[in-house]
Amino acid sequence: MAYKRILTIQDISCLGQCSMTVALPIISACSHETCILPSAVLSTHTGGFTGYTVNDLSEDFPSIRQHWLKEGISFDAIYTGYLGSTKQIEYVSDIFDTLKREDAKIIVDPAMADNGKLYWGFDDEYVKGMRYLCSKADIILPNITEACFLTGIEYKESYDKAYVDELISKLSEICTGTIIITGVSYNDSEINVVIAQNGEQTAYVHKKISKSFHGTGDIFSSAFVGAYMQGKPMFDAIKIASDYTVKCIENTIDDDSHWYGTKFETAIPDLVRMLEL
Repeated sequence: MAYKRILTIQDISCLGQCSMTVALPIISACSHETCILPSAVLSTHTGGFTGYTVNDLSEDFPSIRQHWLKEGISFDAIYTGYLGSTKQIEYVSDIFDTLKREDAKIIVDPAMADNGKLYWGFDDEYVKGMRYLCSKADIILPNITEACFLTGIEYKESYDKAYVDELISKLSEICTGTIIITGVSYNDSEINVVIAQNGEQTAYVHKKISKSFHGTGDIFSSAFVGAYMQGKPMFDAIKIASDYTVKCIENTIDDDSHWYGTKFETAIPDLVRMLEL
């Protein structure tokens, strides 16, 4: 069984079951040493809450990086999620350059948009910075909206495989590694996770659940990182992450009071069984 040191860089939403509060337990459950670098601390996530507090931690990045360099600390994988600013992207790029071990994997979830729109506070300059960060990655995990912003292709609610193929073609000009597009839906009953790797394309198809929850993209990406770094083949890691995410939703969907995230903790035993650790 692999035991890797993985650094995840994303925000901490103190309540909301997303970003760091799912990445740390999920990757740890995959039997990895999970190190964290918080990009910001929020009282809650921004989806459905009002009056939340935000404390940007960008200016801590250089000193943390310098301390780790001094101590000889490095990582088998660096996985990024929500980053708060263009300046922070520059700091993360420096971390990629200086703190990865030989053969380390750089995995970027360009968490910046959904449903055709950028998240609050992001602009074209941020998209440009994220495009640069993706160019340094071995694996990128955009959803359809993020793929559109990264490539400049117009976002569409309805599309066909040719549209997704065009997104992949344009993304491959940015990232020479593996491209994984999540949330691809050609009909009302199925969701595709499309994988483009070494000039070949495959997809894992799972059932579509009508109700959506905040944080499921973070759950998927974290489970994928954990499974992939355990040595699972790319497709198997995608399947595990997808099935686990669906299970998290199923465990939450009947509880209307739990609208702000999924009860991902209740499905962690299922994830461990899928991994066969």
